Amino acid sequence: MAASWLKNTVFYEIYPQSFYDTNGDGIGDINGITEKLDYIKGLGCNAIWINPCFDSPFKDAGYDVRDYKKVAGRYGTNEDLYRLFEEAHKKDMKVLLDLVPGHTSEEHEWFRQSQKAEQNEYSDRFIWTDFCFKGASGFPYVGGESERSGCYILNFFKCQPALNYGFLNVTEPWQKSMQDPAAIATREAMKDIMRFWLSHGCDGFRVDMAYSLVKNDDDKKSGTSAIWHDVRRMLDLEYPEAAMVAEWSNPPLALRAGYDTAFCLNEVGSGYSTLMRDYYNHVYSEEVPKNAEDHSYFKKDAGGSINRFLDSYMDWYEDTKDIGYMSFFTCNHDTVRPGYNLDERELKLAYSFIFTLPGVPFLYYGDEIGMRYLDVPTKEGGYFRTGSRTPMQWSSGKNLGFSSASSDKLYLPVDSDNNAPTVETQEKDKNSLFYAVKGILALRHSEEDLQADAEFVPVCTEEDKPFVYKRGKLFCMVNTTGKTLEVSLNDMPKGDVLYKIGDVAIKDGKLIVEAQSFAVMR
Repeated sequence: MAASWLKNTVFYEIYPQSFYDTNGDGIGDINGITEKLDYIKGLGCNAIWINPCFDSPFKDAGYDVRDYKKVAGRYGTNEDLYRLFEEAHKKDMKVLLDLVPGHTSEEHEWFRQSQKAEQNEYSDRFIWTDFCFKGASGFPYVGGESERSGCYILNFFKCQPALNYGFLNVTEPWQKSMQDPAAIATREAMKDIMRFWLSHGCDGFRVDMAYSLVKNDDDKKSGTSAIWHDVRRMLDLEYPEAAMVAEWSNPPLALRAGYDTAFCLNEVGSGYSTLMRDYYNHVYSEEVPKNAEDHSYFKKDAGGSINRFLDSYMDWYEDTKDIGYMSFFTCNHDTVRPGYNLDERELKLAYSFIFTLPGVPFLYYGDEIGMRYLDVPTKEGGYFRTGSRTPMQWSSGKNLGFSSASSDKLYLPVDSDNNAPTVETQEKDKNSLFYAVKGILALRHSEEDLQADAEFVPVCTEEDKPFVYKRGKLFCMVNTTGKTLEVSLNDMPKGDVLYKIGDVAIKDGKLIVEAQSFAVMR
């Protein structure tokens, strides 16, 4: 069973280097997150996920960890993070850290020891072939850079050597089984890291590339899942309310492996991309041209259909609703911001839908004000993703309130548009995207039928009619088109409107939803 507190939780994802700078060095920091807890809680998010904040050479924005138990100096100290946990808990908020279990930085001390010619306790903590000129067939690898005679496997970028959790099917003499002492030591070391942060107040982990541990494990059911079951047993015994969120691209498998919730990303099968970024389905490189084919459901009159989403989502929902949660997000650090192709009204409808779905939703920093996706040079391995990682836009002041540093010292440039959205301006406008988000999140928290485990039932999915679905006893309805749509239902709401974007009405036995409108009715 999932951690009990997830039932009524909405996460706010924070890219720490871009959120709020308190010491004027141009980079966001832990103390900046602590200072903004009241803002996050007031918005309606009662938990945060912080992208990697550990010591790192930052060749991949912190996903190349040099020391799992040390906060990176540019963000502050371990004590700053402990204080963040404490202050968040005072406000009844939870904090997840980003765990990277599949690889370290090539500068991690474990790897430095593993590179040595002399055998030591870390020699097999990573995956090495047994000769300098013998590559790792079928795996990305690096050779020629170490004292040791061998090549080592990579887990992603060149800077990220793969940790050794063993091979499910050993096919080469240099491959270790999952039962090998070195593979077991790797697993225990990762559990030790989790215990360290949980003992200091962390509430759980979002797990990066959770599927990537055991090699030659094609279906992930026997090897990698077994590792996570072992971790789950440890958590159940020692930290039963700790939560794990999987980046896996297969929620049914991740939840059965012991995760509390799993992301629905852009993978084939989730249907998620058809909602807001259908262009993703028609682009085969990192570049997304403005004229890419786009039939996003929430894009006005773009020819999108909710059934493209439901056809895949409902299978996963029925399969997982009794074993854990799925998580949808507005955007994250790896995706193009939704403001790239949706305008403010379209975003209001899309977010209202996401925050009334079952499961545990995530809001990416700045999406609540419609921050734009910017065309900026790559930074720390971001490439096309860098445009979604720019500084938070707090006010109309210097650097849009992100930092007091000179502009050339900023981690990334702020939006230079004269109409760049800010928290300051949107807090003054009751019709803003900010208030739409705040309103739907307040309703989610107040109505148990909108929370993680309440039933989800599509009621009307016909083309040229509003999409109507029930969460428990509540009716939700949306019309993404530019014309009024109506429908007669056997089971009609009473007409008590709890939240709306646009206009809805019940007249002559029909539910009437005006153009580009969304509502929750009792």
